[in-house]
Amino acid sequence: MCINIDDEDFFLANLKGKIWLTEAASKPLMLDQIDLLEAIADTGSITAAAKIAGVSYKTAWDRLERINNLSEQPLIERSVGGSKGGGSTLTSYGKKMLNGFKQLQKQHNQFLEQLNQQLNSLDDVSKFMKSALLQTSARNQFLGNIIEIETGAVNSEVQIQISEQQRIVAMVTEQSRREMKLVEGLSVIAMIKASSVTLAVGDELRVSARNVLTGVLINLDRGAVNADVTIELAGKKTLSAIITNKSSDQLALAEGMVLSALFKASSVILMGT
Repeated sequence: MCINIDDEDFFLANLKGKIWLTEAASKPLMLDQIDLLEAIADTGSITAAAKIAGVSYKTAWDRLERINNLSEQPLIERSVGGSKGGGSTLTSYGKKMLNGFKQLQKQHNQFLEQLNQQLNSLDDVSKFMKSALLQTSARNQFLGNIIEIETGAVNSEVQIQISEQQRIVAMVTEQSRREMKLVEGLSVIAMIKASSVTLAVGDELRVSARNVLTGVLINLDRGAVNADVTIELAGKKTLSAIITNKSSDQLALAEGMVLSALFKASSVILMGT
């Protein structure tokens, strides 16, 4: 939890605060962003939820993907087809989490009210230190548990289960493994840059990449030079890849097609939780 005081609040001695749900490997996720989940529950549409939250569709999509990927169970289910072109709904686990967030916000507000009642002055407080939070540019972040470690003299291979159907293999130095105290059963976050992901079409793939994840293309966002591709994996996880428009054309990418996402074990960065 993080309490913020702006200049006006300081002189009025009126504390205001926000709850920050902090991920160890990325910037803080403020409770305001959970409003997207509530909007999804109310509207059944990411587009409508984005309008309610006052953000772009792309921003809403990225935030919801991030929430879903860092959750132990899927929070959002997507449906396709129908008269309105499909939509999005919360899973039972997502509804449970949303209710938990609401209760947390209620308790947080009660805490601030009690604190304001007890607070006579801020004379003894010179300032509140801002938290130094680690940020990363990696688009793909997955919460998982280490299920196997194969140690070597120089490098160690770490397997992380990110869902019942999917696992990721990471290569780290043995020194890093010891310093991070990586052991089987430990919860970690695996990060992969979208630019490190290679896409392939077809079943009979013979590649040297340790990680080959198969899924369905659910979003293709073309820019001036590159295309941002989002693949839905088993377990409702999503993986992003950045490829050139030329490569997208060569693969004839289209929403709904099955793709394989490939990336080297050395491209996976691990962060303890």
